[in-house]
Amino acid sequence: MPLPHFLDIEFCQTGDTLFPVAIAWSLADGRMKTVVIEPDESWFGDDDLPPELDRLYLEEQGVPLVELARELNDDLPDQTVYVDGLDPDEILVDRIFSALQLEAPFEIAPVSELITALAFEDLEDRRRQLLFDHGLDPQLPESGVYALLLLARDQGVLEHDPEAP
Repeated sequence: MPLPHFLDIEFCQTGDTLFPVAIAWSLADGRMKTVVIEPDESWFGDDDLPPELDRLYLEEQGVPLVELARELNDDLPDQTVYVDGLDPDEILVDRIFSALQLEAPFEIAPVSELITALAFEDLEDRRRQLLFDHGLDPQLPESGVYALLLLARDQGVLEHDPEAP
C-alpha cells in the first residue's frame, strides 16, 4: 500500500512579495526529496529583499522551475499531498506552476484531513513536539515533511517507519 504524500515549502515574504525558496516532499515508498528553488524573475517586486535571503545563492544553486515541475509531476501525479496547514502552501505551489503556465498535478490538503482523530491544534502541538524531540530545524522543509511522516506513523496512518533504514 503506498504511503500518503507530504510536502513542505520554505518561503520568503516581504511586503507584497511571497515566493518559495526550498521545497521537500515525500514519495510513496517513504523517501524524501528536497531542493532549493531557482526563483522566477516575476516573483520579485519592488520591495527590498530581506538580508537573510541570498538571491545569488538561489539563482546559482536552485533547481530551475521547469525541472522542479517535472519532478513533482513525475512523483505526485493525481495525488493528494498533505501539508501542515499553517503556511500558504497552496499559493506557493500555484506560484511555481503558474510561472510555467501549468496546473499543479496534485491537490493540497491539510494533514488534519488525513489524521482526523486529533483536533488541528493537537496535531500542531504534536508536530512541534516531534520537531523538538528529533532536533529538527523547523525552518527546513525536509524537517517539516519528516515531522509529518512521524506524526502519521504515530497516529497509525503509516505502516512504514520513517526512522527505519
